[in-house]
Formats: sequence, structure tokens, C-alpha cells
Amino acid sequence: MLPAAPAVQTPDWGPRTEQMALTLTVTLAVALAVAPTTGARHGLRFLALGDWGGVSNPPYHTAREVATAAEMGRTAAARGADFVLALGDNFYYSGVRSVTDTRFQDTFESVFKAESLRKVPWYVVAGNHDHSGNVSAQIAYSKVSKRWNFPNYYYSKQFPVPGFNTTLGLVLIDTVLLCGNTDDFEGAEPEGPQDAGVARRQLGWLRRVLAASRDDYLLVAGHYPVWSVAEHGPTRCLLKHLQPLLLKYHVTAYLCGHDHNLQHLQDKAGVGYVLSGAGNFMEQSRSHARRVPPGYLHFFYGEPSSLGGFAYLEADGKELSVTYIEAGGKVLYKTAMPRRTHP
Repeated sequence: MLPAAPAVQTPDWGPRTEQMALTLTVTLAVALAVAPTTGARHGLRFLALGDWGGVSNPPYHTAREVATAAEMGRTAAARGADFVLALGDNFYYSGVRSVTDTRFQDTFESVFKAESLRKVPWYVVAGNHDHSGNVSAQIAYSKVSKRWNFPNYYYSKQFPVPGFNTTLGLVLIDTVLLCGNTDDFEGAEPEGPQDAGVARRQLGWLRRVLAASRDDYLLVAGHYPVWSVAEHGPTRCLLKHLQPLLLKYHVTAYLCGHDHNLQHLQDKAGVGYVLSGAGNFMEQSRSHARRVPPGYLHFFYGEPSSLGGFAYLEADGKELSVTYIEAGGKVLYKTAMPRRTHP
């Protein structure tokens, strides 16, 4: 039992003290009446960007990456952001060599330099070009940079949605360990994992995490797409191993990069596919449109003259909205996905 609170002794207010207290009360009331009120923030907001990793020769970044980073900073400052999701191919063309590689500064820190992007955590997954280098060095960089969060090849996070009695679960996977590596610019699909045991362990982990989730929004993020109409197209390995889990566990959306454009697709079960791979290159090919079922594609943007773009997502008590924003600030497309129906 908690101890009883001590009795409060009321002092003997004299006339002068009472007048001072009354003046202070009136002054405070007037100040509160004229001051702008700032209510508690509602909703969970984040940006999703893939394939943003510059180039392997000086200055180690592209004009498109710089323009996209600048607009991300403006959007985060104006709309708010709780974190950034980095969807792989963080360093073209062969990842990084070590935790002291200058690419961390030249391609990441000095490009995504807006204060609004520096004060929020970045949650990172690896792409095929990262696996051509040293992914363990990117993981180790988490201990160097306060905003770079890459604790393991695959991991999960849970976020409360401010202002609502809801949560968002984020499951980050390594699609290269799961499906194998591939050359981004030859358009080839991954032919299978380098280590089948490692792939099986990740799938087992993923199945357990998805089965245990009771989140109102459940997102899975990786590098390779499940569905895409563009140059690389759907990934057979993910259609076989990942898509059944997305359907079984009522996942809200799968986020990815790999194809260098912006796409929104949705399957018949209601799973959303958010492809955001326009951080560094733009590719307008729809060469795999016939491999995607009719009606799945809702939005595509791959304008070669564009300076890139990204996805901005916001969860509230009813839905998860997705807004695709071009590097010049133009809103290209907006959609929404309802709260998850629990399995």
C-alpha cells in the first residue's frame, strides 16, 4: 500500500499576496488566450527510399541523389518524420569496404544533411550492390552514426502510433540472402541463395515474427520486389517464398526498391506493394508488365528527366496513407491502405 500523502498546509495569504496572486492568474489567463496552441502530435510518419547510393567515383553522389535528399529534408521538416527507411543499394556499385570507408561520408552523411533527416533514425536493409561489398561494415557503422540503424541482416521493429491506440510493426529482411545476388544492370533475376541454410533460417524467423504480430499495421521491407512491371520484374523466389506469408498473415504492405522508379501495386487480397527505387537513377521500362496480373498496377513513374523521388507514409487510427513525391516537391500520387485484419 502506498503511504498516505502528507496534509497540505495552506499559508495565510495577506491582502498584498492575494492581489499579486490574482494579477498573476489574470495575466496567465490572457497569455494562454492569445498564445497559439500546439496540440499533441498524431500519427506515425516516415519516408521510404531505395537505390539511393551514389556512384563509385568522385564526387560519389549524383545530381538526382542530391535533389532527392534535399526534397526529403523539406518534406520531413514540413510534414514531420519519425524515421527514414533505406531500402537497399545504399552504395553503388560495390558497397563499402570497411566501417571507415569514406563512402559513408561522401554518399550518405554529406548528402542527406538536412537537420530534419539528421535528427531521426534511419532503418537500413542491404541490396544486391551492398552485398557486392562488405555488408558487415554497414552493420558495424550503426555504432559510428547515431542515425544509422542496421543491427543485423534482418530484424524487426515496433512503433506506437502517436495519438491512437494502434501500433505499426516493421519487419526488415535481406532478400539477397534469401534469393541470391544479381547484377542490377543486366536485368537478371537471382537464381537462388548462396547458402540454403542461411535462407531457411531467415524464412523460419520471418514466419515466426509475422505469426506473432498483433500490430494494426504490419509492413515487410526488403530490396527485391515481389511484383514489378519494370526492368527486373517480379522476383520468382519471393513469389514462391515470401508472397504466401504476406497473404497468410495479412501483411498491410511490402516495401522495396531494386527497380529504379516509383510503383504502387495491390493484389486481389489487398496487400499493397510500395516500390520506391528512384533515389539515384530513373528507368521508364515496363518490360515485365505482362508478368504482373491485370489490375495490380495502380501507379508508375519513371520519367527519365525527373530528378528522382521517394515515398512518404503516414499511419493513423484508420489507415496507412502512401504519398509519392517527386524531387521537385510535386505530389505524384496518393493512396491508402486500411488497418490490418488480424489473422
